[in-house]
Amino acid sequence: MKRTSATIRDVAALSGVSVATVSKYINGTKRFTEPVEAKLKAAIEQLGYQSNPLARSMVTKQTRTIGLTILDISNPHFTNVVKGANRVALKHDYTLLLVDVDENQARERPLVEALARRVDGLILSSRLPEEASDWLLDLDKPVVLLRRSETLPIASVGIDNRLATFMLTRHLLDLGHRDFAYLGFGQARINDERIAGVRDCLAQAGLELDVHDVHAPTTRAGEQACSRVMLGPRRPQAVICYNDLIAFGFIKAATALGINVPRDVSVTGIDNVPYGEISAPTLTSVDTQSEMMGEIAMQKLIDALAGKEAIEHVTIEPCLVVRESTALAAKPAKKAL
Repeated sequence: MKRTSATIRDVAALSGVSVATVSKYINGTKRFTEPVEAKLKAAIEQLGYQSNPLARSMVTKQTRTIGLTILDISNPHFTNVVKGANRVALKHDYTLLLVDVDENQARERPLVEALARRVDGLILSSRLPEEASDWLLDLDKPVVLLRRSETLPIASVGIDNRLATFMLTRHLLDLGHRDFAYLGFGQARINDERIAGVRDCLAQAGLELDVHDVHAPTTRAGEQACSRVMLGPRRPQAVICYNDLIAFGFIKAATALGINVPRDVSVTGIDNVPYGEISAPTLTSVDTQSEMMGEIAMQKLIDALAGKEAIEHVTIEPCLVVRESTALAAKPAKKAL
């Protein structure tokens, strides 16, 4: 005979209390004396009772689910963010519901609004401009952004992008490089911050920056941009890429053109994704602490759900990681007499 699952009434009968008392105990809506709670706990364990999550959510108005939107699941930076966030969510008995917006701004708002109806709170990575994001305040759910918001009263987590590129530029200047190019992704709000970091550092040396743009923050886009940067009128000695994926593509295309990295040009990325340790050459990058970013964002959201919300921005300090893709600048060839 198939054994039926224990019900809330079975728990009530075994512990000698009302069904209402069991319900309040299970859902955490009321505390009872220590002896009563001990009897309830013992009855639940003895019967192997498991509460129905859907029924519980109808009572408590909580799903124990957190929504997380990322821009591109194929980018290891975002998968690391998810890993960090999920680690904290599981620790606090929350389930993570993931949505990949696939770098499509037009899809962001409808996807986030649909997700908000199914979760207790949201962690968002977004490309939407600041002036087009005030609708987030109408979601009536705690929200944590994975970037700084200058105008919205929303908690956020991110790195110091200006410092990240300043560090890369300082490293390249110390190697003797004087002709710089930045290969960025103009659709990202943080792109301007990263350009500013390079320019801040170059200004101290009296140097200028040649800025280029790609249509997507991907390896393929980095490949496509390489010939435009390296075969143009202002060939750089050093190239700082918006992220590691663009840098990987750039190096692949440079090699196909017969340009050696780092002998002919030094190349850097940002994010320090795991592939950078095994690429050829291994990639000099800035570690954006992606997993830590996810962990902090999730903890801030859980704190907000517990009534400890703090509208503040947490800045994660970037860390320079030097590898083989950067080297001393080549000495100019001597002119024939």
